[in-house]
Amino acid sequence: MSDAIPTIALQPGRDRRLTGGHPWAYSNELRLDGEAKALPPGTLVRLLRGDGKPVGVATFNRNTLIAARLLLRDPGAVPTDIDRAFLERRIRRALALREAFFAGPWYRLIHAEGDALPGFVVDRFGDVLVVQANTAGADALTPLLLDALEAVIAPAAIVLRNDSAYRELEGLPRSIALTRGTLPAVIEAVEHGVRHGIEPLDGQKTGWFFDLHGARGLVAGLARDAHVLDLCCNGGAFALSALKAGAASALLVDRAQQALSGAEATARENGLADRAEFRRADMFEEAERLAGAGRRFEVVIADPPSFAKSRKDVPQALRAYRKLARDSARLVAPGGFLFIASCSHNIEQAPFTEEVARGIATAGREGRIIAAGGAGPDHPVHPLLPETGYLKWLVLALD
Repeated sequence: MSDAIPTIALQPGRDRRLTGGHPWAYSNELRLDGEAKALPPGTLVRLLRGDGKPVGVATFNRNTLIAARLLLRDPGAVPTDIDRAFLERRIRRALALREAFFAGPWYRLIHAEGDALPGFVVDRFGDVLVVQANTAGADALTPLLLDALEAVIAPAAIVLRNDSAYRELEGLPRSIALTRGTLPAVIEAVEHGVRHGIEPLDGQKTGWFFDLHGARGLVAGLARDAHVLDLCCNGGAFALSALKAGAASALLVDRAQQALSGAEATARENGLADRAEFRRADMFEEAERLAGAGRRFEVVIADPPSFAKSRKDVPQALRAYRKLARDSARLVAPGGFLFIASCSHNIEQAPFTEEVARGIATAGREGRIIAAGGAGPDHPVHPLLPETGYLKWLVLALD
């Protein structure tokens, strides 16, 4: 291994996945000699097959299970090829994809391996970019990425939201900071005609959940003249989009007062507050109370936080989805619609769909799936990393 070009080789017979198109190499697939173990986390390395033939350039972290993440699949590539110009090309490609689907500058601009920039997440709120570097390799490349973003996007400000728990697995500190430019007085995400205020230094995730943009539009299209229930409403994006589309009323429920206060402020600022009601409560308890009171809604939305943080949580999480489907289905008026989602990558589509179906049956209802999906086109999924397609949702018409 030379000082100029750090090189990591896979073990003989352990390179089939990588050469077949997978972007990761696990630590137990690599030859980790003394020189490899001495490389600082996040080092760019030339990755070799088991027979010594080059594959391309990867970021390397000897301390994690996913030890090498391929950045450039090119046998002739060397680490110095990963420069600002390279990152600009990747950003421009990602930008062109978003501009093909979105009329305005509110979307996820970079989605890690889905945009061939492993470890990076970049969300765009007009002239403000919020960046997360979740791996040691991404962290090391952050200064170059920020330069490339300024060259391609020319934002007013860039915020580094390096507060993900995943950074701890990579041996990285957590922090939040304005790193470039000056934040505008007003930062917004505009979605389906509703303007949502964003707090990139203090909100959840990067300040907004872009992944359900398309699903919220679909549900809003079903909600004209409907009475809507939004369980676990968070910032109110589902219900407020429905009201903007012509829903008769919306009841927004969340256990977090901060989320409800934000949703209520957004409703007032968009002229929707007169048809909205906000209630602080646990979604399961409120669903039971509403059912007991005989309430029915033409559209019910159940978009809970993750029930399965790890694989050991899966059995309990599936039972929770069945209960949520049962309780929600009891509140849907005949001929109405139920939207239900899971945002856990540990929950697979088939068992999620099965538990929802069982829950609806337990409620004594008949239903048909009329739409199903995941995150939108600004969250592209690498075809050999299905686990990164974490989001799954169903829309059911109930008799």
